[in-house]
Amino acid sequence: MHLLIQLTVMVVAFISHEHKVVAQYVQPYTSIVVPVIKHTDAAKPLYSVQIMTSFANSQYMKANFLIDIDAPLIWHDCILKWNISPGSCPSNTLCTSPVSCEEDYCTDVRTTYSYDNPSCPPVTNSSTLPGWGYCTCPVNVVDPVTGACVQALLNYDDFTVNTSNGSNVFSGLYGPSPNAACAPTSSFESFPVNVNGVMAFSSSPYALPAYLYQPLKKILALCLPSNSSAPGVLFFGIGPYSLLPHSDVDLRSLLSYTPLLKQRDSFGYFIDVKSIVIKHVSIDIPEHATSKFSTTEAYTTLRTDIYNRVIQTFSMATIGIPHAKPVAPFTLCFRTFDMGTRVGLKFPDMDFSLPDGKKWTISPTNSMKQVTKDVVCLAIVDGGVATEHSIVIGTFQFEDNFIVFDLENSAFGFSSSLLGEQTSCANFNFTIT
Repeated sequence: MHLLIQLTVMVVAFISHEHKVVAQYVQPYTSIVVPVIKHTDAAKPLYSVQIMTSFANSQYMKANFLIDIDAPLIWHDCILKWNISPGSCPSNTLCTSPVSCEEDYCTDVRTTYSYDNPSCPPVTNSSTLPGWGYCTCPVNVVDPVTGACVQALLNYDDFTVNTSNGSNVFSGLYGPSPNAACAPTSSFESFPVNVNGVMAFSSSPYALPAYLYQPLKKILALCLPSNSSAPGVLFFGIGPYSLLPHSDVDLRSLLSYTPLLKQRDSFGYFIDVKSIVIKHVSIDIPEHATSKFSTTEAYTTLRTDIYNRVIQTFSMATIGIPHAKPVAPFTLCFRTFDMGTRVGLKFPDMDFSLPDGKKWTISPTNSMKQVTKDVVCLAIVDGGVATEHSIVIGTFQFEDNFIVFDLENSAFGFSSSLLGEQTSCANFNFTIT
């Protein structure tokens, strides 16, 4: 009897120890991480992330997706197969499972989260798959390059990405399973070479962040590279985040924060820009003007009344630097050589003044675009008198800046140019450990 009691105590102690070990286990990763590629072979500079899409022939297939922080859902080049058995999918083709038009997902996406665009045709329930017996679920999406409407078919998708502690990439993988949509291969003719999808990182319930769960926190950190020779980096998770050669520096220590705002009928990200300041001259922004971020517009676009005041103020701040003939889409350009001699170019910073006395400094690295060997232009575009948003902050303005969309706390975090910290967005260590 005494021996039985001892054995019982030992078993209970062992089980208790095992539970304690499980309870104390913490995932080694704090985020997922993917490389960001800059593309310059389309109508405008664009950025993609590389995602693993399926496992075949003992390896993962990979695809490049445009980064879109405004799109309501993910869509890409794939085909629907209701019975995906081994060998049923053509080689080098991604096959996914269809969503039926009778499912709630279909109704929800089509009525609430699909694009509302006059150029989009009405969706119907007439299409079916051979042998399936159910109708598929067409949804409308919009090409971010051309603005053309594309009809795609809603699916059940699976993606795979690497995990990270913010400094290293782990061999462990994370696999979200979002609803996405399959579009015909011809839909991607306007895209950069080898880019055949749109990855939605917006606040929509059908964008990728909605499918990323614990232990990940809903924080999107983005570092766009300034050239295509080396990738930048995108994190989704709490951090820390670091870049070489200063792997001991957490990039969060460089950030200032301002509230993220919501706008009706948009899944994009907005902030409150109070004024634009150039060399101590403040250009006030109207109280109800909206300031939006875009990863598909190359340069910051300003409503005409704001644009004209910025151009005038910047011209006054750069008296003495010889002007050059404008180069579209820019109107204020300068010569880097005058009478055969290189001009000493000293352009002022441009500050976006934000609530609570915060400011986001756009240095000349992110405001002046070298368009030819001899000409540099202010990389701001006139959006017209009736543009929907007074300010649309484009990608050139945050290349080699570290920016964070903190969806947990509805905050936008921003650094200024990382070049001043002797690093760049191309300095993340993607070696798998």
